[in-house]
Amino acid sequence: MQIKTFKYRLYPIKAQEQRMTQVLSVCRHWYNMCLEDRKLAWELEQRSVSKSDQEKTGIHYRKTFPKAKIVFSQTMQVVCDDADKAFQSFFRRVKAKQAAGYPRFKGCWHFDSFGFNQYGAGVKIDGKHRLKLFGIGRVRIRWHKAVEGTLKSCRIVRHAGKWFACFSCELADPVPLETTGAMVGIDVGISDLYTTSDGAKIDNPRWYRKSQRDLKLAQRAVSRKAKGGKNSRKALLRVQRIHEHVSNQRKDFLNKLSHRLTQDHDLIAVEDLKINNMVRNHKLSKSILDAGWGYFTTRLTIKAANAGRDLVFVNPAYTSKCCSTCGHEFENFNLSLRWVNCPQCGLSLDRDHNAAINILNRARNGGTHP
Repeated sequence: MQIKTFKYRLYPIKAQEQRMTQVLSVCRHWYNMCLEDRKLAWELEQRSVSKSDQEKTGIHYRKTFPKAKIVFSQTMQVVCDDADKAFQSFFRRVKAKQAAGYPRFKGCWHFDSFGFNQYGAGVKIDGKHRLKLFGIGRVRIRWHKAVEGTLKSCRIVRHAGKWFACFSCELADPVPLETTGAMVGIDVGISDLYTTSDGAKIDNPRWYRKSQRDLKLAQRAVSRKAKGGKNSRKALLRVQRIHEHVSNQRKDFLNKLSHRLTQDHDLIAVEDLKINNMVRNHKLSKSILDAGWGYFTTRLTIKAANAGRDLVFVNPAYTSKCCSTCGHEFENFNLSLRWVNCPQCGLSLDRDHNAAINILNRARNGGTHP
């Protein structure tokens, strides 16, 4: 079995949106209380507070605090679970000697979701275009695609002033696709999004750079508004929606590309790039993040697993610097060189095309030098 999430847009009326905002507010305060409880218990008494202890406290909190009665009981448990996961992740990072990142208290605009951990308890589909939520009512929902599998849980999310319902569903294992016999190596880049071992190039749309002028004007409008005012919130909402539009463009484009690659090829070879290290180069970081290399490889991994395809990550060292035919290492090689000519075998090829062939050859050879 596999778990898959389906996301749908909600269209609450003004009264419903106010109640949903109230639920978010109560959940945020309860989340901060859980963090404060654990923090003080350890600092003052060297005592750890468990999730079950906080769930019992949440029952009392919901009964005594009038505004909390609008919140479903299991939603309070989900908040406790979120706080517990934050601390578990903190301890895991400490144990691994990484940047710890102690759990933070959430401000008004930094807590944007609440959940129902069991479908049918507090949340259920009611009618053709309605989703019934505890304490909120029947909210209009747009089913732009069918829900698959068995509904297990639901989380209501606010993003850029819009509301969404995210359903977690349990599905049967996917059936592998028929084999095609085709293999491809992929070299990602900045001028072109990627080049394949067949010589095909996909242009980099540069979504963020094309929206920079609109973002500049929107952010300037935010800086001119009085902080905390209604106009400031409206201006900030405009900035958020521009960022959301850019993100949706990138995700849609990369999802379609990864789907096409997994449909047409049995083996896909890509570079195992350390993107977090590469973006430390401030001259290239914006272009790398705008291209979405990380999201592209993530989607390729998921889609290849579902389609029964082989996805191989190879060491990127010397894939551009070596001849794909004889393995000769080029001299005086730098980023400005876009066409390679091999003095030994006479190969004359585009730099990225040569690298993509090396990537495919390395995947065939089990990661050895091309």
